[in-house]
Amino acid sequence: MILTYASQRDYDQMTGKDSSPGAYGPEDFAALHAFMTEFNKSLEESGELVETRGLTAPVHTRRLGPGTNVVTDGPYAEAEEVLAGYWIVECESFDRATEIAARLGDCPAPPGVAARGYADVRPLAESIEEFDL
Repeated sequence: MILTYASQRDYDQMTGKDSSPGAYGPEDFAALHAFMTEFNKSLEESGELVETRGLTAPVHTRRLGPGTNVVTDGPYAEAEEVLAGYWIVECESFDRATEIAARLGDCPAPPGVAARGYADVRPLAESIEEFDL
């Protein structure tokens, strides 16, 4: 699984709600969308894409506390970044999944946004034996 992250501010900038210096402009968002469309298409064509989803802004999050009786609406002040989206890929190795994720570094973005971008690559556990217990 390849995971990407963003902050509420990133979402606000992409949707034009925050126009501070270094923010996404309409042309930046169009370039991001075009890149992601092509990125996903290439994974579909190679047969490596299982699923991909982008998540809505953190402001739409609800967190349930212990016993699920406490609901807190997001975003959360203690969370600088949250999960923004993911790809599940089925490929020959962990190294190949890492190569795929590295291509996300080519995604166009304003310099300040690009400088703090990263992705995590984590294997999915198919059984309890795969956990390091």
